Amino acid sequence: MYMRGILFAVLGGAFITLQGVANSRISESIGAWQAATVTQFTGFLTALLILVFIRDRGWRKFKQVKPVYLAGGSFASFIIFGNIVAFERIGVTLTISAIVIAQLIVTFFIDSNGWFGVAKKKMRLPQMIGIGMMIAGIVVLRI
Repeated sequence: MYMRGILFAVLGGAFITLQGVANSRISESIGAWQAATVTQFTGFLTALLILVFIRDRGWRKFKQVKPVYLAGGSFASFIIFGNIVAFERIGVTLTISAIVIAQLIVTFFIDSNGWFGVAKKKMRLPQMIGIGMMIAGIVVLRI
């Protein structure tokens, strides 16, 4: 189960990078918000086709989901737009590096405060040093 989680995380990371590059190329022709719209639509269609193919009926529990969490999908439009603009202005490597660090910082606050029903975890010096080293890595990449 653990290795499967790692595999999906690696695939997700690879696909988000490939998607960002593709979105950047699309936006050169039609614009960033238009590219985000196309990406969201094609992503919806792909997810819908997979859902139909695997015949998972879990979506019937839709009413059990807290309304605040249903807004999560809308974040993708800002993610895509932000990635497009960042890819064009600072390049793929710096964009992905900044994304990873931003994710770590936000998850640091989520874990340490127990937000969204996550069990509180105390962040210690080694975790803070790790984030600091990643930020230093971005500074080195920028040089």
